Amino acid sequence: MKQKKQENTDIKLFGKVNYYILVLGLIFIVIGFILMSGGKTSDPNIFNADELFSFRRLSLSTIFIIAGYALEVIGILYKQKNEMD
Repeated sequence: MKQKKQENTDIKLFGKVNYYILVLGLIFIVIGFILMSGGKTSDPNIFNADELFSFRRLSLSTIFIIAGYALEVIGILYKQKNEMD
């Protein structure tokens, strides 16, 4: 009996570039959450609105997080042009 030649059927879900984009997106998300943290006060009776509602916490961190999620979507949907089929 002849044995069937086994074909190599390794399916790559993502390419190398996709993983780089996904890791970069994850880094952006982590930086965004780090920028959002803080705002602690030593006295619980004092409310410091300037520190809590600062540009860093409301705008900059949000921009980083949204950019990170956008990079995650791009990393998932990106298809390389010179992939071998």
